[in-house]
Amino acid sequence: MDDLPSVGIRLLDDRLPGWGFPCWGSAGAAGLDLHACLDAPLTFGPGSPAVLIPAGFAVLIRDIRWCGFVFPRSGRGHRDGLVLGNGTGVIDADYEGPLMISAWNRGADPVRIEPGERIAQLVFTRIARPDLTILDADDTPSSARGAGGFGSSGR
Repeated sequence: MDDLPSVGIRLLDDRLPGWGFPCWGSAGAAGLDLHACLDAPLTFGPGSPAVLIPAGFAVLIRDIRWCGFVFPRSGRGHRDGLVLGNGTGVIDADYEGPLMISAWNRGADPVRIEPGERIAQLVFTRIARPDLTILDADDTPSSARGAGGFGSSGR
């Protein structure tokens, strides 16, 4: 596709190529697998503070029409409670520092992460930055939707 940006990857951990990075898990996978660049296994208990785990590289998006989202891997989140401490990580086009994964254990048992284990995924997506218009507080909404406040649709 001609409209896709060229994204640079600066390797910060020499072990990544041996672990198969960079690769998508399948031909149809949306996310680029992110590995835990740890020197030793890490175990953390349920509800303990989130832990920052290096992904071992920096991503250079550089096209302001694009960004990256870091998501947990579905299986580990469902089975073991391994999710992201910040819900979803946002990688802005102008951020070129080391990629870190905020890992948190929301499960009932301790979670163990091995060096090189795939623990998250990076999804690239196009973004929109619309022109914003500041309105007066007394401007009437053009639809009734929202007039009843948060949760007013009853769903």
